[in-house]
Amino acid sequence: MFQIGLFSKMNRVTTKTLRHYDEIGLLKPAFVDQQTGYRYYGSAELLRLNKIIALKQLGLSLQEIQELIDQQKGIDVFLTLKEKEIEIKIKEETSKLSRLQNYSRYLRGEQNMNYSPVIKALPEVIVASMRLIAPNYESYFDIIPKMGEEMREKGAVCAVPEYCFNIYHDGEYKESEIDLEVCEAVVAYCEDSEKVKYKKIDAVENALCVMHKGPYTTLPDAYAFAFSWIETNAYVVGGLPRESYIDGIWNKEDENEWLTELQIPVKKI
Repeated sequence: MFQIGLFSKMNRVTTKTLRHYDEIGLLKPAFVDQQTGYRYYGSAELLRLNKIIALKQLGLSLQEIQELIDQQKGIDVFLTLKEKEIEIKIKEETSKLSRLQNYSRYLRGEQNMNYSPVIKALPEVIVASMRLIAPNYESYFDIIPKMGEEMREKGAVCAVPEYCFNIYHDGEYKESEIDLEVCEAVVAYCEDSEKVKYKKIDAVENALCVMHKGPYTTLPDAYAFAFSWIETNAYVVGGLPRESYIDGIWNKEDENEWLTELQIPVKKI
């Protein structure tokens, strides 16, 4: 049997803490001398204290320890949940670290500063959709206005803020014979026409988004950067790429001022 002072030194726990554990019923001494009031601890208490210390180091509060310490099954469940929680935090922090390191390299001029990658969610939307095989990018200037005419005939109302984007069913950048789906977010479903259909596109939890400023002919640079970034940062492509058109021929005469956002659904490896 060890007096409280020696037991305290052995386990590097203050006597004040041991008295508190006694008061709340978490760790009772094996014996209390009724004449002196001295507390004495044995090997059973030593094992219980070590268990308490271990659980505290894992992040449990004293209340949680009191509830679980005598329930092995409860501790097992907690440890499993805690393990998953820590794994998620490690992945999140690893991702933050990688993005911070990449951005630091951009600032030092070691990587292309034209692009600043961002991971964000894409919302669920109702869209007017037109799918076709486009011969090339230049044909967009003829295709998309015709789609707008069909939408107006059916009374379609575009969402605000506007969200006009293309989905590429080829899954990669192509310069010709492009399997293209033109989408315009609308406030509600309308009657389908021969070419334009109305449907819901599900939300995307994580998408790598890269802003590209300039003509469409230089978009391959943005795609090359995006797919390289995905591989370098331990992501995989999780869906079809999109191009969201923010500024273009409709509001900017100079094509060098056109602004397009690449949106590529991704998943962490």
